[in-house]
Amino acid sequence: MPEIAPRNPMPSQPAEVRKSNFKEVALGYTGELAVAEAERCLQCKKAPCRAGCPVGIDIPAFIQLIKEHKYLAAIRKIREKNTLPAVCGRVCPQESQCEAKCTLRKKFGSVAIGRL
Repeated sequence: MPEIAPRNPMPSQPAEVRKSNFKEVALGYTGELAVAEAERCLQCKKAPCRAGCPVGIDIPAFIQLIKEHKYLAAIRKIREKNTLPAVCGRVCPQESQCEAKCTLRKKFGSVAIGRL
């Protein structure tokens, strides 16, 4: 098994800043952090993460596209199964669905699928 990097934390607004605004707390990954997180994915043949997705998104495929810096293609891949990914990404309990099925979860921490 290749060396697995630790899960990348989500950048967020400091509490001092966010206490006085209504902007997003989570700032999102930069392109560089998104690629680093995507590189943690093992591209499992049976893709247990995909089985954990109630919408049936091809998770390994969209993560591979992120690894290749093909961000628009990645969102198109997600939209094949989900027409409202921004909404679903906010309310989906990824931790108990796709991320809970990730092969890396027990030993290294799951790939941050929801954050990607």
